[in-house]
Parts: sequence; C-alpha cells; structure tokens
Amino acid sequence: MLDRQPTLEGERLLLRPLHGEDWDALFAVAADPLIWQQHPAHDRWREEVFRAFFEDALAQGGALAIIEKASGAIIGSSRYQGLTETGGGSVEIGWTFLARAHWGDGTNRELKRLMLAHALATVAECRFVVGEANHRSRRAMEKIGGRLSGRVDERIMAGTIVRHVTYVITRESFATGPLA
Repeated sequence: MLDRQPTLEGERLLLRPLHGEDWDALFAVAADPLIWQQHPAHDRWREEVFRAFFEDALAQGGALAIIEKASGAIIGSSRYQGLTETGGGSVEIGWTFLARAHWGDGTNRELKRLMLAHALATVAECRFVVGEANHRSRRAMEKIGGRLSGRVDERIMAGTIVRHVTYVITRESFATGPLA
C-alpha cells in the first residue's frame, strides 16, 4: 500500500507531510498572483481561496510540503490523491505549485522524480491532471516524460468549467524516461 505522506529527500529538496502550522509559510508563497496566471484556479492567490485549497489538502491527506534544504524554507506543495488499487494501482500526483524563484531551475524535476520513484515502487502508474490551456504545466509534464492518455475531464475551477487532460507515467516509462 502506498504511503501517501512520506518524507522524501533529494539533493536539494526535502518533502514531508503538510501540517496546519505550515499555513503562513505556504500562503506567503501562494500569494503571488503570477504563480496562478495560467492555472485554471487563477484566483488561488487570494487568501480565502487558498484557505479552502489548504484545508482540502489537509483533509484529503497525501499533501506534502516542499522544503528547500539549503534555506529550510517552504517553497511550495504537492499531493498524492485518488489512489486506486485496480490494474496494479494508480495514484494522481498534482496540486503542485512552486515559488517562482524555483521555476526552470530543476526543482520541479527533482520533486517529481522523488514523488514518482516513491509511488511507482508500489503502484503501476501515476496520473497528472492538467488544465488543457495550462501550457506551462503541460510543457513541464512533457519534459518529465508524461504521456497524454486521451482522458479528458471537466472540473469547476474559479467558478468556471475547465477542461483537463490526463498525463500518465508508468513504472516502465519512468524507468526508461528522462527522470530515470
């Protein structure tokens, strides 16, 4: 069974379970409107909107704080959610956001490598649900070896129905992909 709230350590990052006490540090990161500019929940920088996101993360379990080891600062968060055991098992990785200072510097790559390696030790595949028009996140998925599954979902985000596409990374594609 997948431990959805592990502590994982990489070269530059420490991932640990998200706690209620992380609110101030995490909201300080999330309060940057530019982080959410292309995201379907483009208003998540607002305190009341982020509060609901944060409380949902705690309630669902599987939420991780992303900590920069060099400074000890929380620089974002991510989650494991929607664990299923059929067909060898599958879990969704998502709800990820990072401080803009860590965009394009390899942080997302290390984060996803840690999360994928952990999950794929016990499940056959990891899913990533991305807003269809969120080109930044879609490029990031392609860079780490995500493959479009053909599945399209609609979710209500910021009061609007938004189409989402699903990327998949399997145990086999991870082993031979760009994060191996």
